[in-house]
Amino acid sequence: MSLFKKIIRRTGIILKRIFRIELRFLKRGRGYQSDRFSYQKEYIDFSIKKGDKVLDIGSGSYPFPLATYLADFYEGKTTHRAGELVKDKRPFLKCNVENTPFKNKEFDFVYCAHVLEHVDSPAKACEELMRIAKRGYIETPTRMLDTMMNFTSIKNHHKWFVEKLGNSLIFMEFDSEKMRDTNISSFFEQFQSEWKNPFQDLVGRNQDLFNNMFLWQDKFYYYVFNKKGDLISTNTR
Repeated sequence: MSLFKKIIRRTGIILKRIFRIELRFLKRGRGYQSDRFSYQKEYIDFSIKKGDKVLDIGSGSYPFPLATYLADFYEGKTTHRAGELVKDKRPFLKCNVENTPFKNKEFDFVYCAHVLEHVDSPAKACEELMRIAKRGYIETPTRMLDTMMNFTSIKNHHKWFVEKLGNSLIFMEFDSEKMRDTNISSFFEQFQSEWKNPFQDLVGRNQDLFNNMFLWQDKFYYYVFNKKGDLISTNTR
């Protein structure tokens, strides 16, 4: 083995031990997430037509490109989003998803991504979405994403973890056991890294494992359980 190859091999071993990376992965990766639509369109046919009135409620840092109206509850800095609120030429309104000023079925489509895991009352939020729109899209992180990225350790951040089943959303309140920090930051760092790595590829190619993607029309069902396991709200009765 030549001296050059020995140096490369030894350097690779050191990098792997210290930084948990290998030389063969030193390629440009996805970097910091700058939107959600790029992966959503691979899974979801939004079927939004020209002229549709579309609301993005909880528009935050990544406004829905197909929205014609934007809304968010937080205009200033908040732990509920990673970046600053983005505003553009589209009409913007400050409001709470649990109590909006809109008329019944005012929108053809309502988009609500990474919002409902934060709210005080998922039932009120779900009822409001169905009231103001004919159909829509809801996205929430899965418990796996919350745990691996340590979002559960952020104070006053996510209150609920969510599962989807058919035409239903199931909200379960986080308790202290499920909100524990894993004390592993590598997953978040690798996901947001500028350098290509296996975990980034895993998430990028399997977004449906890390995000609940829920498309609904006319009506959907919800079940809300508190941390004791009691069913406290549902619209199936």
